[in-house]
Amino acid sequence: MHVPRRRVLKSAAAALSVTACPFVAAQPAPVRLAMIETLSGPFANTGEAVFRNLVWAAERVNARGGLRLSGGARPLAITRYDSKGQNEEALSALRSAIDDGVGFVAQGNSSATAAALLDALNKHNEREPKRRALYLNYSAVDPILTNERCSFWHFRFDAHADMRMAALMEVLREDEAVKSAYLIGQDYSFGQAVLREARRQLQAQRPDVAIVGDELHPMGRVKDFLPYAAKIKASGAGAVITGNWGNDLTLLVKAARESGFDGKFYTFYGNALGAPAALGDAGIGKVIAVADWLPNLPGAQSEAFYQAFRQRYPKPADDYVHMRMQLMVEALAQAIEKADSLDAAKVGVALEQANVTLHGQTGRMRASDHQFQQTLVVGVMDRQGAPGVKFDVEGSGYGFRVIKQVAAGRAEMPTSCQMGRPAA
Repeated sequence: MHVPRRRVLKSAAAALSVTACPFVAAQPAPVRLAMIETLSGPFANTGEAVFRNLVWAAERVNARGGLRLSGGARPLAITRYDSKGQNEEALSALRSAIDDGVGFVAQGNSSATAAALLDALNKHNEREPKRRALYLNYSAVDPILTNERCSFWHFRFDAHADMRMAALMEVLREDEAVKSAYLIGQDYSFGQAVLREARRQLQAQRPDVAIVGDELHPMGRVKDFLPYAAKIKASGAGAVITGNWGNDLTLLVKAARESGFDGKFYTFYGNALGAPAALGDAGIGKVIAVADWLPNLPGAQSEAFYQAFRQRYPKPADDYVHMRMQLMVEALAQAIEKADSLDAAKVGVALEQANVTLHGQTGRMRASDHQFQQTLVVGVMDRQGAPGVKFDVEGSGYGFRVIKQVAAGRAEMPTSCQMGRPAA
């Protein structure tokens, strides 16, 4: 019987493919962590900086074999979703991530966005228990998120604004040269919380310091901060206290320098994303920043951690690493392996007990409100090469010398959280 040549070739190819299949190991599906962040617009650099941190953390997990589950090890992958700096876009991204089958979501660069995501996730998890997800927060520090609005599904790995302010106040309390302060911040929940807590803690810690300015500005929409800088200089303030971040901080410090303001800046984020370069020599000894970790933290393990990051991302513009983001991914990996499951509720129960250490830095999750507890450090800007300043920031020639370490037990604050828990 005549058999067409094409059919013979197809049959031979099929036979070869069947024969080859047993020798090709199927790759396990990755466990995905969805990052919902601003990846376009004026704050795009902040989202990209976070992405680098999360990718590096995932690479560490995968280098040791991935997530060890009883059904076999699986790699961890970071999937990015652009919120475009808008809450509605962030909510759309959350829906897309869940529709894509992602069970773990990370976000942080905006407390307003965090509140919107948390509300949406709470409703989704109640409505669709078979598709529940956990929310890992690395930077949204409005205290309300682990107090009145705390949720079983939300875990915060950054110190909240009141904790950060308390650490700054440990330095300002001893800074007798400061007799007056100007408070300025972004006009949304986080910025408002920072100024509110600054007023409260100044009254408690330094009642002698006069508040000579107290204002909020639109977030991400001010292109020229010179009018604000002029008011700051005219006030005679000895220090500015601000929670500004991203481009709003960089433009503010640039304007302050150009206006001739020679006071100090007590900041939450003055140690990165262009701020040191913007100030230059004018910032030496005058820009104070609080963080969970700084590159010049003394110790061989800390130095090795930072050098490893710089080897992974050698471009000066990519020099933005946060220990808390690394600890967050380590905590997630620990919880997934302990739960031996990808079920959000089971992983959440395990994550409540997370206790992780990396390069000498340790943190633990507080189960009562899901607020991570860790050491905080305060640094002051100085020229690279000065005592205690081996590393600079973003190739600027300026770095931060650690002047205060606040142990986790001292940084811890009480919570008003009354957490509801999922049914067993």
